[in-house]
Amino acid sequence: MSELVSHLDYAPRRSARLISVGAHSTPKPKLPRKRKRFEDNEPVSTGIQGQRDPQSSDLCTPEHDPSEQRRSRKRKTNEIEESSESVEPAYIIPDVERKASNFHGRLGYACLNTILRAKRPVASSIFCSRTCRLDSLKKSGVDFAKHLARKNVEDLLTIIQWNEDNNIRFFRLSSEMFPFASHRDYGYSLEFCAPLLAKAGALARKYSHRLTTHPGQYTQLGSPKPAVVEASVRDLEYHCQMLDLMNMGPDSVMVIHGGGVYGDKATTLRRLKESINTLPTNVRNRLVLENDELCYNAEDLLPVCEELDVPLVFDYHHDKLYPSSIPPSAIIQRANAIWTRRGIKPKQHLSEQRPGAVTLMERRAHSDRCENLPADLPPGMDLMIEAKDKEQAVLYLHRMYDLQPVIHASLRPATANPSMQTNGRKSSKRGSRSG
Repeated sequence: MSELVSHLDYAPRRSARLISVGAHSTPKPKLPRKRKRFEDNEPVSTGIQGQRDPQSSDLCTPEHDPSEQRRSRKRKTNEIEESSESVEPAYIIPDVERKASNFHGRLGYACLNTILRAKRPVASSIFCSRTCRLDSLKKSGVDFAKHLARKNVEDLLTIIQWNEDNNIRFFRLSSEMFPFASHRDYGYSLEFCAPLLAKAGALARKYSHRLTTHPGQYTQLGSPKPAVVEASVRDLEYHCQMLDLMNMGPDSVMVIHGGGVYGDKATTLRRLKESINTLPTNVRNRLVLENDELCYNAEDLLPVCEELDVPLVFDYHHDKLYPSSIPPSAIIQRANAIWTRRGIKPKQHLSEQRPGAVTLMERRAHSDRCENLPADLPPGMDLMIEAKDKEQAVLYLHRMYDLQPVIHASLRPATANPSMQTNGRKSSKRGSRSG
């Protein structure tokens, strides 16, 4: 198996294998040794330079001030850290198995770029999910949340540019871009950030990038509790305003699941339809539904989508865990008819289970990367890769299927022995499928 070596000035991921190559080998810098507090025959001050204070064990002269010594050590440490960052790490990148597919659409990833997130020092890390606790928001005020949001949007510009440079033109925005924006008591409009959002949207449109969102598991339009439905609508309105202020077209959809069953699937589906029918027009125009692995398979949602003319995102992994009696090819054909009728480019989701997973709850967790594109994948649609390695999972498939040119310096090796365990939040939904 052939191998290639990748160099880049980003910090290595913990799972990466770091090697030294030729001129890139650099001795590990040594931190400066601590200076002794007192030298022989050195006067110590009483508050007057040059005299000893019997109650003090420190020097009070500026050059001997302990706080100044700490600042000096910190400056030297930062200098060492910055100099070590300039050393380009080298990665062993194994070759991939070459495969063929008729697919020629866009592959995308969700929310976070692992290379940019891992930049060091930490202050230079680039990501779009800075958030805070509600207590911090109450204490510091809404301006604190807005400050985090501005930084998130600024970093989105960098991520869009990185994606373009690496031939990735499909990306899911983080739902945490604007912390607590949809909160009942502490929510806020996004108008304060309209110019910056417009700038990010203009960059995405310049490169013909597709940006989408996926509001979380607490967006439950079929809930029997009015307060939950109201909160869900607020959350959809927040996501919609973000996309509208970016001036994104109809392809920038908001994907949600059917939600919980609440003991009666048929009744819950009726509530879901009623909630969708009462959504503001701009929100409903961006709304699409997705089959899940616990409560609503594609066969459950397809009639709702066809009746309401709401597109259906087909998730391959969820369909394997909770299959329909209708084959995937038939579901995709019917779903694509809705997308086409609405004038929106179809999209689907792809993920795979982690190694060693056996039970349903274990099999739900996404693998680090995907090894295969589906055989029945329509050739020209967009496919969101839901994998833990994010952009690396996309670049892996780009190489495997020769879909796009790949910059080798952007590659990182996969975890050598991935386990069944994964980090991240798990859904609390454990409702009966049959209701």
